[in-house]
Amino acid sequence: MKNFSGDGMDFKVENCIFFQLAKASQAGAKFWSGCVSKYNLTAVQGMVLNFLGQEDEITSTGLGKRTGLDSATLTGILDRLGAAKLIERRRHPDDRRAIQIWLTGKGRETAREIYDLSIQANRSFLSVLSPDEVATLHGLLAKVRAGAMLG
Repeated sequence: MKNFSGDGMDFKVENCIFFQLAKASQAGAKFWSGCVSKYNLTAVQGMVLNFLGQEDEITSTGLGKRTGLDSATLTGILDRLGAAKLIERRRHPDDRRAIQIWLTGKGRETAREIYDLSIQANRSFLSVLSPDEVATLHGLLAKVRAGAMLG
């Protein structure tokens, strides 16, 4: 294989951290998609519903910050969750410019089920790791994310 770097390093693309993270993310998204598909939700919709189950009556801006989703992406997801009667958008009582996201009764029930499902799914997906390895993985991922935000 040709070495383009010129430094003599035997660097394989398969070992590149970006490739490894992308493949791990794809595997996780595929796994989670399979879990939430019985609710007719995408992986990201399931994640957003999980966040709403933890903090209902949040502004769309606040939800975007919590989930790390940009406004355009989140708007589309909220549109679909609204069409499924899982959420309602309401004007913020103290700030007419702000919109709050509220779970409906059906949304609250679904969010509770998704939360329970996410606990089971996490255990199942990470079952190839020991509890210490899971803790290490979480710590390392948090450290990498924090470092990436600084740079």
